[in-house]
Amino acid sequence: MAEEIRDLEPSPLWTYFSELNAVPRPSKKEERVIAFIRSFGESLGLDTRVDAAGNVLIRKPASPGREGRPTVVLQSHLDMVHQKNAGTAFDFDAEGIRMRLSGDWVEADGTTLGADNGIGVAAMMAVLAAEDLAHPPLEALFTIDEETGMTGAMALEGGVLTGRYLLNLDTENDRELTIGCAGGVDVTATGQYPVVRLPEGMSGFRLGVSGLTGGHSGMDIHLGRGNANKLMNRLLAEATHKSGLRIASLDGGSLRNAIPRESFALIALPDSQEASFRKWLAAQAAVLEAEYRTTDPGLRISLDPVSLPERVMSEEFQADFLRALYACPNGIGRMSPDIEGLVQTSNNLARVEVRDGAFTVMCLTRSAVESEKMDMAQAIRSVFELIGADVTFEGSYPGWEPRPDSSLVVLMRQLYKELYDEEPLVNACHAGLECGILGRNYPKMEMISFGPNIHGAHSPDEKVQVSSVRKFWQYLRETLARI
Repeated sequence: MAEEIRDLEPSPLWTYFSELNAVPRPSKKEERVIAFIRSFGESLGLDTRVDAAGNVLIRKPASPGREGRPTVVLQSHLDMVHQKNAGTAFDFDAEGIRMRLSGDWVEADGTTLGADNGIGVAAMMAVLAAEDLAHPPLEALFTIDEETGMTGAMALEGGVLTGRYLLNLDTENDRELTIGCAGGVDVTATGQYPVVRLPEGMSGFRLGVSGLTGGHSGMDIHLGRGNANKLMNRLLAEATHKSGLRIASLDGGSLRNAIPRESFALIALPDSQEASFRKWLAAQAAVLEAEYRTTDPGLRISLDPVSLPERVMSEEFQADFLRALYACPNGIGRMSPDIEGLVQTSNNLARVEVRDGAFTVMCLTRSAVESEKMDMAQAIRSVFELIGADVTFEGSYPGWEPRPDSSLVVLMRQLYKELYDEEPLVNACHAGLECGILGRNYPKMEMISFGPNIHGAHSPDEKVQVSSVRKFWQYLRETLARI
């Protein structure tokens, strides 16, 4: 199947994507992919440098006759989100992504594909290796750790880049030209809780919420998809009152930038309540399946017998903890009053872990408005400080202010209409893009983001459209020729 994908057009781009996907590249563990890109640049005889953070910069001289044109920066990130289905056996730290072709789409076997942002990386590699492209002087910037903090972009020093224009290849709709984005901050609540022994007459169970659609916590937050942490909390809170349920552990969600698809709780139930609890749970499952039948048709609520846990969360703290999760904001906080259909502020209740007397709750708060971003973060802090948690804000990054009248936007808008006989969608997005961070050190640099159709980013449903990649490649080539 790998050879079938390499043979797709444009063949150089798909070949480099296949080679890239053979290299494990989780965020925070990019050593192998940094070495891969460095070796690639050096093999072409191009000026290749790696900075202290791990960002790779490769410079390519202009094609003949274009030496006097403004330098263009091409930019994509090397890391990828690691998500897999519960039933998929896969080691992201050791294995290459298993890809397959399905009609007009390339997808992975039960895991994220890495098209975000691997297609952008592969396109940059194809441009650098090509001998038949017309282009100005190029600076190809491959950043690290975009998905879990954008620390590569944050660490890039001013003065390293000389380009007048920057093309970020990290948008997921081939008709969109993105010219602005949201900023974000990681909010983490941690704390300790008392554990107690169970009384006699209890049995252990594993309660599960699974099969949700998930997705990108920025780009997909407006779609109303279920959050497994919120749905699990809804069940636990009501069951506590109805049946005396006790929580031993809780494990929900994974990454901050992914809408949680699964949550599992190790619980104890009084033996006298098991039959009524099962009946109630079946009714609740039907309610949730009806509520989420459109957005999450695979939703599944499960209850399986397990060994009885020795200790559980104290009854008083359990009530407080579940109330805090109920009160924690999730989803859209405010829509933009200036750009129709754009989410301005949101929060993703991304990760909940309860185990052995300690708890951790992780959120990603986003907003195009810095003051609103921090206001929502403070609201989350207040909720968890009420139950004695320590709350930290980390990895804050700024948004990217749109400049719709810049010369780069005007040029690419006109070119799109010329090539495809329709207007592009020039907009801002609710995801975090590195342009906002890079713009702090390069405020005069004009920037734009574009890319092919990628569906289901940050989830095992991720796939990229073959015909759209051809369109994206044509648009990139023509843009470089026109600048």
